[in-house]
Amino acid sequence: MEQENRMLKRTFGMKEAVTITVGTVVGVGLFTTGANVVGMMGSAVIIATFVAMLISIYPALLYAEMGAALPYAGGTYKYASLGIGRPFGMLAGWNFIISLVAVTSGEALAFSFYFKTFLGALGLEIPGGSTSDVIIACIAVIVFMVCSVGGVEITGRLQNGFMFFFWGVAIIWFLIMIPNVGLSNFVQLPDYVDFSTGGFIGSVALIWWCFAGFETCCAMGEEIKYPHINIPRALFLAPFIVFAVNALFQWFLVGIVPTGELPAIAEASAPYAEAMTIAGILGFPLIMLAAGIAFGGDFSTLNSSISVPPRYLFTMARDGAMPKFFAKVHPKYKTPYVAILVLGILTVLLIATNSMIYIASLSLFADLFYYIIGIIACGMLRKRQPDLERPYKAPLWQVGVPVSAIIYIIMMTQLDREAFWTGVIWCAVGLVIFFICQAKYGKAGDEDLKAQIVAHEEPPAAEKAKMDKEFKIWRTVVAIAVVIAILIYVIPFVV
Repeated sequence: MEQENRMLKRTFGMKEAVTITVGTVVGVGLFTTGANVVGMMGSAVIIATFVAMLISIYPALLYAEMGAALPYAGGTYKYASLGIGRPFGMLAGWNFIISLVAVTSGEALAFSFYFKTFLGALGLEIPGGSTSDVIIACIAVIVFMVCSVGGVEITGRLQNGFMFFFWGVAIIWFLIMIPNVGLSNFVQLPDYVDFSTGGFIGSVALIWWCFAGFETCCAMGEEIKYPHINIPRALFLAPFIVFAVNALFQWFLVGIVPTGELPAIAEASAPYAEAMTIAGILGFPLIMLAAGIAFGGDFSTLNSSISVPPRYLFTMARDGAMPKFFAKVHPKYKTPYVAILVLGILTVLLIATNSMIYIASLSLFADLFYYIIGIIACGMLRKRQPDLERPYKAPLWQVGVPVSAIIYIIMMTQLDREAFWTGVIWCAVGLVIFFICQAKYGKAGDEDLKAQIVAHEEPPAAEKAKMDKEFKIWRTVVAIAVVIAILIYVIPFVV
């Protein structure tokens, strides 16, 4: 009975694996720092976005390999613990947790702003200034905490609803905005665009934050059906979906803001609302934008980013790397409710800072650090566990692993000192807790982790055919979206 209450329930299919992943990614980065780069680069932002996608694709393949072979809650924590060692696994999981807690906090604050923008467009005002922003953000977090405790079925249904609502509203908004797009804005770059090596790397790093989280479904590997099939497929799609969404929204941002007004976008806390105000596009288009962002993009990120980090904390606690009470599973809903509630409280405390810049910097440090550990872990697993069953294998890992790690290390050099030292302190605190737990619970060896590797369950033939058809449709739609996202930047030069 105790063992049963320490296991999670496999409920998600590929669709949920995709939407939970993309929902975590498409949100605060896209509508804040990612959009700020448009003000810094103009239409050249597509180059930075394309590079950010390229440096995300191969790491996504590495995670597809690890996620298919080790489909358990905890993602990078599991992979690094087995591939490099438990201290590195703990650091990976610890940084993943603070990264998504920071994303949740930033997303909640972004939701409060766009929610107030939505009400303002309807003629309704919420008094209280920044205080009301914090209160609204905290209420949103509490609501999604309750939903997360209620079970992955609720989380999955909500995620699908939020993401498809966001995409539906986005398509309508795109169609409405097309007449307001000035093609000349694309062929004239601002004279201050910094194409130096340092400046371009800095811009790519900010855009890459919009891609961070492309492996989110790995953290919920223990709750995904047929993970050896669905996890790789979700990760094949995720970077391209994120690229298409970012590129399309950036295109409209460039198109509606005159080149001379772009500096205002670089400094805006809500660049899309600022852009529409500069362009004088108010009324229904602004209502559509605010509704899509608040109730689609923001809600999808809140739903997934509140649900995913507790799975890391749960797994770390179950392995004895964190206090054991975090490993408690709700007897009815089979969710790690203690971990959900504790991280929810941490999220509320971070919201209280009301600083989007600080939150974004902390998240970016943690993202890059745990990806570097995860990338190295994949290479070490190939060496240490050559006989591990791998339903999918990333190609050319001997070259791809070191190159990807070096690229992410270079991006870390662009972080400001405050974010760097905050991240270092967070890591130090995590290591102290880890070694205290090891002293109390004892050290777990590689054998304990190996014992958790189980045979993959194959789907029945009819269900496999249905899964293959679903993936083919997703792949075709995503490919079309990527092609369109690239072509619309080329069209102004042709016209």
